[in-house]
Formats: sequence, C-alpha cells, structure tokens
Amino acid sequence: QVQLVESGGGLVQAGGSLRLSCAASGSRFRVNAMGWYRQAPGKQRDMVATITSGAKPNYADSVKGRFTISRDNAENTVYLQMNSLKPEDTAVYYCNVLLTTSSGGGVNKWGQGTQVTVSS
Repeated sequence: QVQLVESGGGLVQAGGSLRLSCAASGSRFRVNAMGWYRQAPGKQRDMVATITSGAKPNYADSVKGRFTISRDNAENTVYLQMNSLKPEDTAVYYCNVLLTTSSGGGVNKWGQGTQVTVSS
C-alpha cells in the first residue's frame, strides 16, 4: 500500500513564498511522473506543474516563472516552490504520483490536499 503525505500549505501575504512537499511511502513500487494540481472553490482541479521521472518539468502558464517543481528520487518526494504568490493562487493543492507496482500495474495516486491561502 502506497501513501502520499503532503505538507507545507498555509496562509501567506501576496508576494510571499511557500514550499509544498509530498512524500510517497510504502513498498514495492516505482515512482514515475509526479505533479501538483489545485482546486479553488467552485472550480475544477487544474494542473499546476508536473515532472517526469527524468526531471523534465511542465508548468501551467499561470505559474511559469513563479513556481518551481523538483523531485528527490531517493526519497520519493516532490516539491513545489511557490514564489511571488498571488491571491488567485489560493486553492487546495493536491499531489499526484504515477506509480508502477511490483506486479507491473499502474497506479494513479492522489494526496490528501493542502490548503494554500494568499491574502491581498
């Protein structure tokens, strides 16, 4: 059984920074792509940033130049450094990890979500 544990959300003023982390724990799996998504009240869940197993990042246009995604393969952890935060970045942020189990099956795993609130 694989679990994702997120941390790092909170309340910050506009222009501030936060760093989110998400660690995958368990046994008998291989982590492939990792990413962060967000969902604001009344809106759909949108991709924020993803990173391949080879560390190639991809960003939503709205966060390019402000957010940086990275990963630590030894720790099965993905990070999201968020700088120059804006009130419109307020949302619940979800970690997403694509896994391959020891039996060869693919698993799409979501974290529990962490609230990010940016005040103006």
